[in-house]
Amino acid sequence: MNTFTEFGLLTTLQETLVEKQILRPTEIQARALPALLGGRSIVGIAETGSGKTLAYALPAMHHIKSLELAGDAITLSARPRALVVVPTRELGEQVTKAFKPFTHTTRLRVRSVLGGTTTEVAKRGLAGAFEILVATPGRLVQMLERRLVDLDDVRMLILDEADQMLDHGFLPDVTRILQASPQKRQLALFSATVSPAVEKLIADLFSGAEVIRSTGSHRVVPTLTTLQQLVIDGQRFPLLERLLKKKVEGGTILFTNTREQCDKLAAQLAAANIACVIYRGEMDKVERRQNLKLFREGTVDLLVSTDLASRGLDVDHVGRVINYHLPQQMENYLHRVGRTARAGRPGLVVNFVTERDAPLVSQLESVRALTTSQNHPPRRSPSRLQPLRKRIRRH
Repeated sequence: MNTFTEFGLLTTLQETLVEKQILRPTEIQARALPALLGGRSIVGIAETGSGKTLAYALPAMHHIKSLELAGDAITLSARPRALVVVPTRELGEQVTKAFKPFTHTTRLRVRSVLGGTTTEVAKRGLAGAFEILVATPGRLVQMLERRLVDLDDVRMLILDEADQMLDHGFLPDVTRILQASPQKRQLALFSATVSPAVEKLIADLFSGAEVIRSTGSHRVVPTLTTLQQLVIDGQRFPLLERLLKKKVEGGTILFTNTREQCDKLAAQLAAANIACVIYRGEMDKVERRQNLKLFREGTVDLLVSTDLASRGLDVDHVGRVINYHLPQQMENYLHRVGRTARAGRPGLVVNFVTERDAPLVSQLESVRALTTSQNHPPRRSPSRLQPLRKRIRRH
């Protein structure tokens, strides 16, 4: 399928696609839409930034609106027909926002119940009749236990960013949600990576689903350029200062591995009069949302974060990702670099590499598209660093 007109979507959906200048489907969209429009359950594995949200949102809206046009409209309160379960409030807000442009032409109603909001806000979100619900697992289970929402009319249930959902320990809540929905509902699971926990979930709950794996899954996108920077004698910050003087189109996300590293780096940047905001766990949620807003709007173009920002966060203008501290797991690396070079746009990732990163560096060839190496000569211990330097040059 080369254009969205070939899928047989409702005219109201096609009108919005044209208005938004979304004319050609991405690979995961081209492969997932026919299956979902045909009523089949799927497991979609695709790299971040590949357009997974529209891959399930369009079929969900098409099915629900078609029921309404056939005379089967929703009349009862708090009984959605499409349910999207997401791991975080931030992703839930993004998914809700992705649905919104299509509601103007279809007149479908989208509500959300997300963690980090008060119970009263959640209750108001469930008031009245609506077709689509976006929810985080814990908050949705709370609403189910209080009988404020009923899932017995759900026709399509989507688990988005399933790997992150399981990382957060939401499997019992996900199981409870699945049990509360009809046995014959259509299922869709989307994930950027397939961890052992995701594999078990697929085997246990999605055994009959069609597995769709994009050719770019578990790889970085071809529009991403990777630059390796060798850290000598632990001198990361001087290297960072030089790097930040090279301006890029869009914002920069700086990744660290721990909250302590995140705070320390932010303090160093502040001392050097370099504006930044922090985005990590264990901080005031209002402050974290405000920091993300400042970064998203371009008021501040440097975001210092832990892996909290690596999954599901969609910020249009990220032009560069810097791994100030490389993660140990390839899965986390792929999520981090997936914050840039999204939707076909170019992006740059810069990795600060030390000897301890050798295991990850040795794996990068298998996931890399285009790589440039920049190494600075060591000031001491050349024999100790030489093997790593040779390895970086090969990649």
